[in-house]
Amino acid sequence: DEVADSPIGAYSGAGTIFGNTGGVMEAALRTAYNLITNEDMGDVNIEEVRGMDGVRTGEVDIKGTKLRVAVAHGMANVSTLLDEIREARDTGQEPPYHFIEVMACRGGCVAGGGQPYATTDEIRAQRIAGIYADDEQSVTRCSHQNPEIQQIYEDYLGEPLSDKAHQLLHTTYHERRIYKK
Repeated sequence: DEVADSPIGAYSGAGTIFGNTGGVMEAALRTAYNLITNEDMGDVNIEEVRGMDGVRTGEVDIKGTKLRVAVAHGMANVSTLLDEIREARDTGQEPPYHFIEVMACRGGCVAGGGQPYATTDEIRAQRIAGIYADDEQSVTRCSHQNPEIQQIYEDYLGEPLSDKAHQLLHTTYHERRIYKK
């Protein structure tokens, strides 16, 4: 006999903000900061990636290293970022961003197809505010601090970025053309 698994499990504020545009990036940056510096961020709220602008850009400072980031939501906004990246490539410049997050739905998954249809940005903003409020109230605000995630690494995956973690937690994408050229 053993105790049954928790049907929902513990979650972190970082896991909650995945539902907002910019939330996946913010959660990843909270943990990346820890992995790079071996310290937790003082202020885990990364304002540069928050908001309802279709494209947001900024820099996140990780102990003197400036990480250039961009967030786009709503597929029409992706072309703006792609044009900027292509222009840098075509003119031999450094890529403008180190990290880009794209969410198809305006406002993020919180306003996506699995949710009641939000017809205005005001409704989307209220949902987003609710998610950030939940994050603020969470005891555990960073993914790497989640006790269940820590246990999975300890029991099975080893350490973050290990070969086993990479093999099981990452995927690759391959072009699958529908139409012949």
